[in-house]
Amino acid sequence: MDRVTWRTQVLSNHLNQPSMSSPLSPNPCVGFSPPELSEPFEFDTKEMRKLLDAHNLEDRDWLFGLMKQSKPFNPREAGGRVFVSPDYNQSMEQQREMTMKRIAYLLDRGVFEGWLTEKGVEAELRKLALHEVIGIYDHSLSVKLGVHFFLWGGAIQFFGTKRHHDKWLRDTENYTIKGCFAMSELGHGSNVRGIETVTTYDSNTGEFVINTPCESAQKYWIGGAANHATHTIVFSQLNISGKNHGVHAFIAQIRDANGNICPNIRIADCGHKIGLNGVDNGRIWFDNVRIPRENLLNSVADVSPDGQYLSAIKDPDQRFAAFLAPLTSGRVTIAVGAIYSSQISLAIAIRYSLTRRAFSVTPKGPEVLLLDYPSHQQRLLPLLAKTYAMSFAANHLKMIYVKRTPELSKTIHVVSSAFKATLTWHNMRTLQECREACGGQGLKTENRIGPLKGEYDVQSTFEGDNNVLMQQVSKALLAEYIAAQKRSKPFKALGLEHMNKPCPVIPSQLTSSTLQSSQFQMDAFCLRERDLLNRFAMEVSERQKQGESKEYSVILSYQLAQDLGRAFSDRTILQALLDAEAGVPSGSLKNVLAMLRSMYALICLEEDPAFLRFGYLSTDNVAAVRKEVSRLCGELRPHALALVSSFGIPDAFLSPIAFNWIDANSWSSVQH
Repeated sequence: MDRVTWRTQVLSNHLNQPSMSSPLSPNPCVGFSPPELSEPFEFDTKEMRKLLDAHNLEDRDWLFGLMKQSKPFNPREAGGRVFVSPDYNQSMEQQREMTMKRIAYLLDRGVFEGWLTEKGVEAELRKLALHEVIGIYDHSLSVKLGVHFFLWGGAIQFFGTKRHHDKWLRDTENYTIKGCFAMSELGHGSNVRGIETVTTYDSNTGEFVINTPCESAQKYWIGGAANHATHTIVFSQLNISGKNHGVHAFIAQIRDANGNICPNIRIADCGHKIGLNGVDNGRIWFDNVRIPRENLLNSVADVSPDGQYLSAIKDPDQRFAAFLAPLTSGRVTIAVGAIYSSQISLAIAIRYSLTRRAFSVTPKGPEVLLLDYPSHQQRLLPLLAKTYAMSFAANHLKMIYVKRTPELSKTIHVVSSAFKATLTWHNMRTLQECREACGGQGLKTENRIGPLKGEYDVQSTFEGDNNVLMQQVSKALLAEYIAAQKRSKPFKALGLEHMNKPCPVIPSQLTSSTLQSSQFQMDAFCLRERDLLNRFAMEVSERQKQGESKEYSVILSYQLAQDLGRAFSDRTILQALLDAEAGVPSGSLKNVLAMLRSMYALICLEEDPAFLRFGYLSTDNVAAVRKEVSRLCGELRPHALALVSSFGIPDAFLSPIAFNWIDANSWSSVQH
């Protein structure tokens, strides 16, 4: 039989088989059931939200409502619900245009009223609260506003004097002028002291002359510069009669009121980015641009009409540190924004995992909810506990910032540096885990988590590279250590008071009750920080004895510096969580906070190799910690929905897979 005849016979046999009932019966279609029907809340989520948001809840909810019902914020229907989020399918130019339209809309409705012209803690907290809500909607929008109000406006507030406040702040608040902040250069980012832009003083005309002397001195990544900004703060070396007085800040106009670029200014676009395409980052060259003498921001230093350099701060290092003050506000808002991003992704991923099922554990049993798998709990619930702990830490940072005094400046610098690095790293890890935990749905732009990764990735490097910031933290701790040793006096700053007490002792065997004890948890964190600080100081000292400079000795000891920065940050975050827990009366809310605190502390113990590397925990104790983390996942599982609901993020600011993802993907939704 030839092959053609054989194939014809086989096909004929298949087609002519007698009909018979299939041994497989179809399963009923997968359905959606709201998790609220099966996940009762055992604590008051409204009270928990008050703890998490901490201030200005009514203002936050007002702005949420304003954006939710406004066409510029791109409302769309999916699964019977309305969602608002930017359209990331738009071109870069369209996204930038929409950012400005949204700013105009918010301006017309008084959102920015008092952001620069009102003083006091209440006004500052309201501004921060509204800025946080805007960030929950769109990171591009919050960054664009952050550059205008916190960097440009903040520089005028901090570096300027009354003449600058009177001339610029009101016009900034009402967007008569649009400001940007020209610090970073092509050749210098984190190393601000090394920037190459040069400003000289011309005593014949009473003007400063700003110049970009080489290509590496071009101002780079300047938010707002490419399209919209009319003015900028220029950070530049100040040269008077051939003497360099270091970095100073000047006001320069770069566009007229009609948007035309000013003479002797060149501007180019930085181009398309992996995220934040609603922000028009640009590059600026200054070709001997002349500005009035009064445009020097002179709260730290001034130049007289005849060219005399005047400053009450004689130490150049202290003077330079004073010029970095606006970056503190940037680090505060970045750290806080990172945690709200983590909240969004966890709320979406956990809600999805409470309605999405996969596989059966019995032959004919129902498929299992994703969050009922211990492995899925281990992926998401420790991150949830960390997000809670870091939310309280972010509130702590905000409060010391808005109540700042000169005495607190060092603490604010160190804590903001540590938290900016730790919280943004945590956010990127959380976004990636939540993306994966949502499977293919996590890839869809409409489900938010994917775009958030691109939008927030920049946080690891702008306003200070995270690794550099962590080394700054360790250097500050080292300075405290050396000062305490020289004075033979106790530690009294940066939370290092625990160094004055006897060294904590970790029990040789750790029971579940010990592991959940706040005393044990803080002892373990303090032991690590104490020992790492001692080791870091000793290693730097040994390198100096071998002839290395102090600066290079610190650089060579980078491994201990990174470990120490992490230890400081973890301990400060744990203290913030303990303080929040202590303020809550006994009851279900306090019990859940205790669970979250234990999970946060123990996952830090499990994840940091330093506890094993330096012998703070034995291998048996590390195994006990790991076992307890798994057990805590099971304890937190019944509270998962309540915990993400406590974030208080309105449904419209989440995504379709957080709710009825079947309806949202139905054929009728395609036709609609």
